[in-house]
Amino acid sequence: MALESFQLPITDFHIGNETRRNSVLICVPIMAESVDQMLVQMQKAKDFGGDLVELRVDFLKNFVPRQDLDILIKQAPLPTLVTYRPRWEGGQYDGDESKRREALRLAMELGADYIDIELKVAHDFFNSLPGKRPEKVKIIVSSHNYERTPSVKELSHLVARIQATGADIVKIATTAVDIIDNARIFQVLVHSQVPMIGLVMGERGLMSRILAAKFGGFLTFGSLEAGLVSAPGQPTVKELLDLYNMRLIGPDTKVYGVIGNPIGHSKSPHIYNASFKSSSFNGIYLPLLVDDVSTFITTYSAPDFAGYSYTIPHKEAGLKCCDEVDPIAKAIGAISCMIKRSTEGKLIGYNIDYLGGIAAIEEELRVSNGATLASGSPLAGKTFVIIGAGGAGKALAYGAYEKGARIVVANRTYDKAKELASKVRGQALTLAELNDFCPEEGMILVNTTPVGMEPRIEETPVSKETLKHYSLVFDAVYTPKLTRLLREAKQSGATIVYGTEMFINQAFIQFEMFTGLPGKTMPYD
Repeated sequence: MALESFQLPITDFHIGNETRRNSVLICVPIMAESVDQMLVQMQKAKDFGGDLVELRVDFLKNFVPRQDLDILIKQAPLPTLVTYRPRWEGGQYDGDESKRREALRLAMELGADYIDIELKVAHDFFNSLPGKRPEKVKIIVSSHNYERTPSVKELSHLVARIQATGADIVKIATTAVDIIDNARIFQVLVHSQVPMIGLVMGERGLMSRILAAKFGGFLTFGSLEAGLVSAPGQPTVKELLDLYNMRLIGPDTKVYGVIGNPIGHSKSPHIYNASFKSSSFNGIYLPLLVDDVSTFITTYSAPDFAGYSYTIPHKEAGLKCCDEVDPIAKAIGAISCMIKRSTEGKLIGYNIDYLGGIAAIEEELRVSNGATLASGSPLAGKTFVIIGAGGAGKALAYGAYEKGARIVVANRTYDKAKELASKVRGQALTLAELNDFCPEEGMILVNTTPVGMEPRIEETPVSKETLKHYSLVFDAVYTPKLTRLLREAKQSGATIVYGTEMFINQAFIQFEMFTGLPGKTMPYD
């Protein structure tokens, strides 16, 4: 099922002194064991920029409903949503059901702005309300699926069931088994005739929490700090506001992102979102944890999903999804960037890994050798040893070969090393053979594998003893910046080039491709 094209009304919303491009509220879950701790957390929520707080009273120890709710609601610095979640719906409360519902009715009486009641008991709860309820309070009826995301048809029926209870606001939270599950929630959200909260839990559901601002969600949740979450996959308030610029997302905002697996380590969203904001470009850049590239591309085919960066392990799979491929990317056999041509929606693949990486290595060699641009490429005639035969390895092999270097490819799978080496008239090795490989001194070593990347930072692709034969070592891994490989190379006397240099060079080029604006406008040092 593909996410269809649509267009919500484009309106600027004025809340307080702030102009926003969406009306989505950021709700901060307050989870503490005492009322005093909750009061402190609520003030932090306001200071951080939250719009309302969710009082998770099921986390309170020795909860005294009338006393505690009166204090929390009346002293809250922000509007309040009271939730008393039972264990059978993923919460902490495991007591008498009638007492739980009585506490929620009491919250309404004491002036809560919203209360949350589960669909399973919603009819009974509404029937128990005494006469006319307070006009101020809005009732959210919620359904949580901790196993999967149902079909669009099933979700639509679920919305209808929730509406039929008398809910003021519909809330559906599902679980992402695959990143394409978000598209089902988006389809239902954008067509909802009532205020709706539609979120997908888990790391693969992160985009639902951010793009709620694009697809018309009523609110999204942001935690006070990483790890202090009320549901899996919740970003922090600061991430929503400062990293993803959530107030600036509107119905017409273009969606970009980096496709990879794993992807949580990526710094790309930090660079691109800051750049989009500083240049007033109407775009959002997301980390996209993708399992199957083809399925992802087919699902998110709407024009507003406008371009992607590609990282491990999807650079080759991305090429197969392109309608057109730049000749250089075709020669390399992998892409690092995909742009959707707005006129006809064709996907164009490019590879700029070789530009970013080779430029960083050449620059450092020139500094080390005191050479100038006029003297040609310092890679000419050098033995250039590449670890890895994936997308990045192919790109750097191609780039170095074009500069006149002699290419050696070392890979865990010898056949893949041989296949790549044959394309650049090079030599193939297994990783085991690399430690004893020393045809000459002063070679260049390039790691394009994820070995040494967070969290496995103590790993390295070659022994320290081997590094004495290299004059320069480059590691495409940039988290951490100083990998074990680079640290040991420096100790062995080699010049080192950080993966961040390649990353930044690529970012300038891709920013221009995404926005049509000059890369020099990027606010990155």
